[in-house]
Amino acid sequence: MGRVGTDARGTKGDLPDRSSREWCDEALTRLDAGRPESALEAARRAAELDPVAEWPQRLISLAHERLGRDADAVPAAERAVDLAGGSWPARLRLAGALRRVPGRWREAAGHAALARKFAPERAGPQVMLGDLALLRGEHGAAERAYRAALAIDPDDPQARVNLALALLRFDPPRPHHDPAWPVDPRETGRARRALEVWSRQVRLLVAVATIVIAGAALLLDRGAQARLCGLAVLVLLVPLTVRQARRVGLWAYAGAMLGRDPWLGASVASAALSALAFAGWLLLGSVHVLPASLDPVWAGLAGIAVLGWPALTALRALAEAWRGHPLRALAETERAGETSREASREAGREAERVAGRVAGRNAGVALWLVLGRTWSVLVALLAVALAVRPGLAVAAVVLPYPLVRGYLRARRRGDRWLAAATWLVVLAAGAGAAGGLLGSAWAWRAGTAALGAAAVVFVARALHAWWRGGPGPWRSSLLMCDLPMGAEPSVALDSEVRQTFSYARSIVLAYGDAYGPRVAGAVASVTSSGELRLIAETEAWQAIEDDPRVAVFASDPLQRRFWVEVRGIALADSDVMRVTPKQVLVGEFPGRHQRR
Repeated sequence: MGRVGTDARGTKGDLPDRSSREWCDEALTRLDAGRPESALEAARRAAELDPVAEWPQRLISLAHERLGRDADAVPAAERAVDLAGGSWPARLRLAGALRRVPGRWREAAGHAALARKFAPERAGPQVMLGDLALLRGEHGAAERAYRAALAIDPDDPQARVNLALALLRFDPPRPHHDPAWPVDPRETGRARRALEVWSRQVRLLVAVATIVIAGAALLLDRGAQARLCGLAVLVLLVPLTVRQARRVGLWAYAGAMLGRDPWLGASVASAALSALAFAGWLLLGSVHVLPASLDPVWAGLAGIAVLGWPALTALRALAEAWRGHPLRALAETERAGETSREASREAGREAERVAGRVAGRNAGVALWLVLGRTWSVLVALLAVALAVRPGLAVAAVVLPYPLVRGYLRARRRGDRWLAAATWLVVLAAGAGAAGGLLGSAWAWRAGTAALGAAAVVFVARALHAWWRGGPGPWRSSLLMCDLPMGAEPSVALDSEVRQTFSYARSIVLAYGDAYGPRVAGAVASVTSSGELRLIAETEAWQAIEDDPRVAVFASDPLQRRFWVEVRGIALADSDVMRVTPKQVLVGEFPGRHQRR
């Protein structure tokens, strides 16, 4: 019927700017091979050959981003949008660049929304919207965006990996910071650090002082002198607090930071509570004859001062293990890993290899979370069975099934620490069930020892990761998959298409409004950058504000059988309508010439 030109790479021989596009192809190849410095050089050559083309500008922005030059990536992405405002890859590229700039998250979200509006059939804009939501901790919105992307492209590795993070209730790299705040995250990071240091110092001083004072009073009979030292500790807390308060600086954001990072808020509240408990404990201890009814209160205040820190740490570890849906996340990471491995073998692209590595790392963390859940349930079940009815321990035999199934399916058998902890938990479940069924004391001991050994393995794995500076078995080791976006080739208009619009006697604009598809006559010209500029009736202008997707049809009077249809995105620009091509269809009218 005719030939079709889409937003895939065009044929080099039929493009007037083939030299520039060849350099763009080369830059994209180098980016896929993990050579951003060389790709930047190729993209700059393309931009020199065709200064009004937006594809080279996008590739320049991508190369800067891959090199870690986030500030340099923004101007090129903005230039691409200026050259082709209706280009969805340009909008997507600008969204990706702006999300790394402090205070410009809302602009990034706006450009990503426009990219989705311009290309609802593409998965990339949905993935970008999901990434932006995930960076703010909006897990529900992120999950919906990723699922919408996967409905369009089920094999998108970034959507799969990051959907798993949304299911795990992933904490962004700076949980205390809202990317939409017009403040540098380094400033809020310094404020967070000051609050953390203050809470750590207060809790440590109070705990050590409580232990020393109690030891001096009970073992050395120096209670009065020890309490005076305790008062000195309370006085010392004042300059310590003032010093860290000055370092916070951003008090206008402090409340919101504590709300966004609940564990930071809990740490600060725990430090304040420990200081108050320590002061109350000293006050009650100074009473010469303490009523018996106040003894539990006195002991409880000491417990808060000493045990508040480890209790908060244990509570956090338990809460982190029970957040999200790790089994569902494992299924997504497994599928993402398979897709990335297949794509990497077929195309050898660096992006697919990166996605596969990130999926594997996140799968390992998810398995540790499942292990923590299984371990905590086993401990509770066996404790209840020992205290109430030993026969209840028989139910322990089924508890490790999700863990073992996830471990075998996720292909993480190379992690020896995880393997050891997994099979120790399985042993504990089996031994506990045997102890409850047979009443064997040795089975109970074996189950308890296996549970303890699993906890020791976890601690050893954590210390090993901390010592070597590698990823540990905790949530902070989770990574977002961040593949380059916005590199898709632009659609070029060849000489035949340009000639058709230059000499066409009638041009038809097709658009849609609330009542359905409409057509209208228009006057069109082709710019040097490859966009169409139209003058059309008022109704068309009003319609494209709601749905900018249009089609422009023209026929060549010099070759009467030749017709062109350009499908693209229309945007209002002063007194003309700019149409950025997304697809070009070219063909011939039927006639007697087809009988040959």
